[in-house]
Amino acid sequence: MKKGAAATVIEYQIKPKHKEKFRPGKAKEIIKEVLESKLKNQNYNEGPKLSRDIADVVKGKLKELGLPRYKFVVHVIIGQQKGQGVRVGSKNLWDLDTDYCTSEIYMSDDIFCLVTVYAVYYY
Repeated sequence: MKKGAAATVIEYQIKPKHKEKFRPGKAKEIIKEVLESKLKNQNYNEGPKLSRDIADVVKGKLKELGLPRYKFVVHVIIGQQKGQGVRVGSKNLWDLDTDYCTSEIYMSDDIFCLVTVYAVYYY
């Protein structure tokens, strides 16, 4: 270092700033809004295309939140409503301070849909 030159300090951010944290409640609102707009008056025959569309739209809207260094995984399950039961489970290994998960369910007379979003903070 040259004489009289200021030392450069390099900081590495390990956790998101408070205003940059993922908010599960906001994500639930986004999921619910997308489900209602995409699935209103739809039937099960469109299931595969609908699941891709829903996942893409939800992921795009989550990216619009501008949360730096968060990676999103959007999992969509669509099934025909026939009165059956469905059980879905997941396990995750992550940082409880920065990583989150939220889900929302949509049900009509012909179709049900479960969307789960995993928000993982990239260190």
